[in-house]
Amino acid sequence: MDKSPTKDRPSMAQERSAEADTKTPEDPSRGDARLEGFSQFTVAQKRAIVAVGSLASFFSPLSSSIYLPALPTIANSLRISVSQVNLTVTTYLIMQGVAPMLIAGFSDTAGRRPAYIICFTIYLAANLGLGLQNNYAALLVLRCLQSAGSSGTVALANGLVGDMITSAERGSYIAFASLGSMLGPSLSPIIGGLLSQYTNWHWIFWFLLIFGGVFFLVLVLFLPETCRKVVGDGSIPPPTLNNSVADIIRHRRRRQQGLVPNPDKEAEVKENYSLRFPSPVPTMKIVLDIETSVILLTTGLLFAGFYAVMTGASTSFNKIYHFNDIHAALMYLPIGGGGIVSALTTGRIVDWNYRRHAKHAGLAIVKNVRPDIRNFNIERARLEVALPLYYISNVAMLAYGWVLGRKVSLAAPIILLFLIGWAITGTSQVLNALMVDIWPGKSASATAANNLFRCELGAAASAAISPMASAMGEGWAYTTLSLISVTVSPCLWIVAHYGIKWRQKRNQKEDEKSARSQD
Repeated sequence: MDKSPTKDRPSMAQERSAEADTKTPEDPSRGDARLEGFSQFTVAQKRAIVAVGSLASFFSPLSSSIYLPALPTIANSLRISVSQVNLTVTTYLIMQGVAPMLIAGFSDTAGRRPAYIICFTIYLAANLGLGLQNNYAALLVLRCLQSAGSSGTVALANGLVGDMITSAERGSYIAFASLGSMLGPSLSPIIGGLLSQYTNWHWIFWFLLIFGGVFFLVLVLFLPETCRKVVGDGSIPPPTLNNSVADIIRHRRRRQQGLVPNPDKEAEVKENYSLRFPSPVPTMKIVLDIETSVILLTTGLLFAGFYAVMTGASTSFNKIYHFNDIHAALMYLPIGGGGIVSALTTGRIVDWNYRRHAKHAGLAIVKNVRPDIRNFNIERARLEVALPLYYISNVAMLAYGWVLGRKVSLAAPIILLFLIGWAITGTSQVLNALMVDIWPGKSASATAANNLFRCELGAAASAAISPMASAMGEGWAYTTLSLISVTVSPCLWIVAHYGIKWRQKRNQKEDEKSARSQD
């Protein structure tokens, strides 16, 4: 009889984990893999694809803020009030939240490339019209059209990550996917200020047209299709409409290496492929889920404060520190700097915490293999990182309002703006990763739902911050926004505890519905 102590024996979970770690995923296209690789794209290809997606998402915030320094000039040129031209900012933000709902669900079924083509075609046409027009009504309508075209790219960037990256690596990739949308508000006022000061304000839109056109050409030629409902794990050649030069070259090389698609998988993907008219229904189904709605509300209120800071910064620094437009625009750089630092650091922490929880739960982590997280508390693993950043964001925002009100040394608001950019970018990327985790296969729709709350609450805060600051002062205005955000934060603690049960209940309902449809 074996008399060795029980504590020296590895648990069954440890044995399974050790066994899994020794396995190497074979090419799933050959059909004999014991562990199927999640994506056939190489690490270099994944990084390049995510970088392109991040740059594409840069156009939405870039277009939103680039003409803020030129608002007085536009008002004088069109003989309208500043309030009227400010309305184009509000309507842009409203459309920025609504439009991705249409394109995200479409991209989750029809593919990322057709969605990108639709977005950039609308965006370029709107910029062409904006560059030619000299009418307020045209400006208002075309700005909404510009927003509709550019805003969908934010959801598509996280869709690319969801297509190729497993939960264990998602934190790092989501960070870079969201970097473009965070840097846009920091860099665009500087670009817009330079263009409006040294050229005619129409050149803001001509610049966007030229920049967007060059990028669109590169995207159309080289961005491969990644949507799993179109190309599976990347081993299945895409349909003609979804094809790119990169796809043609990659699949030619795979054939030369003897890597042919699995016939059963290819037939299944082609059967499920469909081009449907864009609809908000997939996104609204996600919004109405209890776990998702809690996450979206807390994220949206946090970003309401962020948009208030972004909108009020130029006016505040002009009034308090007597800056001109260019100097005020430079104050957005600390926010961008904080975002870059966050992208380089927070993702690593997110992935480390995931591995720590997975080890404790006996969940095997195999590179490029998607683990089964149905019984794994992914909510807790993500929110342990997000919650400290969430509170740091609100404290920094509150302090920022008071240092502005007291007109202290310029170093204080600069440091606080850096902290706001770092903490809010980190919070955003962690919660984006969580949304993709809990909605596999619907990553673009999940991000669109997130964008809806962020932009609509952000539009409200952007419109409210100026009258709030005038009525109660800078300090109490930002304190109010921070306290509202902190007050709802216990909802995230509830998600960390009960989220796994809600997710399991939802998955069970979906499985039962799928089983009934097959009968």
